[in-house]
Amino acid sequence: MSLMRAFDRFFRHDAAGGVLLMASAVLALIVANSALSAGYHDLLLKKFSILLDGEGLSKPLILWINDGLMAVFFFLIGLELKREMVEGKLKNPADVMLPGLAAVGGMVLPALVFLAFNWSDPVTRGGWAIPAATDIAFAVGVLALLGKRLPAALKIFLLTLAILDDLGAILIIALFYTKELHVDYLFIALLPLAGLYLLNRAGAHRIAPIVLLGVVLWVLVLKSGVHATLAGVVTAFFVPLKDKYGKSPLHSLEHALSPYVLFLIVPVFAFANAGVVLQGLTLGDLFAPLPMGIAAGLVIGKQLGVFGATWLVVRAGWARLPYGVTWPQIYGLACLAGIGFTMSLFIGGLSFDSPDNMNAVRLGVLAGSAISAITGYVVLLMAAQRRTAEAGEADADEPAAAAQN
Repeated sequence: MSLMRAFDRFFRHDAAGGVLLMASAVLALIVANSALSAGYHDLLLKKFSILLDGEGLSKPLILWINDGLMAVFFFLIGLELKREMVEGKLKNPADVMLPGLAAVGGMVLPALVFLAFNWSDPVTRGGWAIPAATDIAFAVGVLALLGKRLPAALKIFLLTLAILDDLGAILIIALFYTKELHVDYLFIALLPLAGLYLLNRAGAHRIAPIVLLGVVLWVLVLKSGVHATLAGVVTAFFVPLKDKYGKSPLHSLEHALSPYVLFLIVPVFAFANAGVVLQGLTLGDLFAPLPMGIAAGLVIGKQLGVFGATWLVVRAGWARLPYGVTWPQIYGLACLAGIGFTMSLFIGGLSFDSPDNMNAVRLGVLAGSAISAITGYVVLLMAAQRRTAEAGEADADEPAAAAQN
């Protein structure tokens, strides 16, 4: 019973998702560089098919994970975005300005840093968006390790920034990672889209019809050439916030999906995509333009982009820092924003087909994310300790001042 309580406490902790994600990445590294390596890669390339009279879908397991399971991940992101836009942190434009512009800076600067290393190579140049995204689970997990030593407003700032960052990543995928467009499938996709619209307009109570239409939409979008994960986001925006009985299908679905996405889908994705083959790698390989551009984009570009944009907005008087948040804490948060991991690996998979390039992508993402996580944790820990020390000095001064009076 005590073991079950320990598991329950772990999975309820804010850091649980990040810890499980890290464990999955480490396991992938171990397996990819062990005697199991051949079986690991063969398994990911095994074809899984759903056919009817010879027609249907036939894809390697790795693509079912990246196109299928990750559509559920993006579906959850879509639910969170809609909830935040309608009734949450993104409802008031004034509250969105500071983290919003910080998110923009945190996407533009990493891309520019990456291009500075890869501009001369037309192949690797296509990976410019890899360091532009932030991994919410990892970043919030590291922040949670510091507990109540940090103000709650800092976590809200990070969550808002990361949500807007995900929105930016979704737009990038839609605009820049559609390789071949089949318009006929997009026209057919209007049919399930119309069904979703009518269900949302009617305040549908049952979730099953929405999910079924979403699956049909996913297949048609996949066939159209547009990345299928976008169907998850679109479907999410048609889930009613309130049904005809006054209940919230959106809240129910978000609450039900969150543990499966956080503790199953994202770790499976990490295990399937984080297996860097280290055999034969040298230190020079890490400093090659592709991995170096990704790592530098995550470590340097994110820090400069997020912190620089925040400083400029506050300095210009357009917004103020959240209550109780200090500049050292903002810098620590900017470092944590450099944890790309899930989204960076995902965009890397869209950018390159070559196994060698993908191995370089994994190397750069893992190195940049690890450095960002450690740096962010150390900076925030030092900021928390300094604030605690200052509070202690202030408390010590009060009795002395009272005695003098």
